[in-house]
Amino acid sequence: MLANIVVTWFVKGGWIMYPILLVSIVAVCVVGERIFWWTRESFRRDPATLEKTLAAIENGDFREASRLSKDSKDPVLRMIWHGLNHVHYSLQGALSVAAGMELRRAGRFLTVMDTLVTLAPLLGLLGTVTGIMRSFASIGDAELAVEAVTGGIGEALIATACGLGIAILALVPFNYFTAKHTGLQFELETAATNIDVMVSAAKRRGETDTMTIRREAQSA
Repeated sequence: MLANIVVTWFVKGGWIMYPILLVSIVAVCVVGERIFWWTRESFRRDPATLEKTLAAIENGDFREASRLSKDSKDPVLRMIWHGLNHVHYSLQGALSVAAGMELRRAGRFLTVMDTLVTLAPLLGLLGTVTGIMRSFASIGDAELAVEAVTGGIGEALIATACGLGIAILALVPFNYFTAKHTGLQFELETAATNIDVMVSAAKRRGETDTMTIRREAQSA
């Protein structure tokens, strides 16, 4: 029963319903994939290991920090591990590259969703225009005028409603995923800054301790 109603309305919507249907299918697939991805990432977060890793870095034990962060699924820990592998070369550069890779994965399909949110109502508007044009084109035929005009108006309204409905339903998850992406970006940037400060401080402490040991050895 419901399927028949949907098919009937789809047919009444005219040819513009086919690209609108394609947009809706893409939207459903993208939203589903992103929900699965973010849900999986939430289970991969490991705040306990992250705290231990940061403590090891603060104490200057880079080997232990690398061991803790190695093979982790947490995006922040993956960034830290990548940075620690280049701690003696370009720490900031390595952290930036690793953070960029994580953000690229997190922002996947955001551009597609943005396009769908804009494209769906435009397709609905196009259906409105074509439907009204069909109505006006049929006004000259006295016998079929009423049926043709109402059919064209119905086509316009159905296309508009479907286009707006898809845009509204896609806008909510798009804003949610954008907020998640922004939150992850802030977290990665904050962690990278803290790591750079802690590594620099640990290196200075190590150099100071080495100089102190040398002075004590010379005085002895």
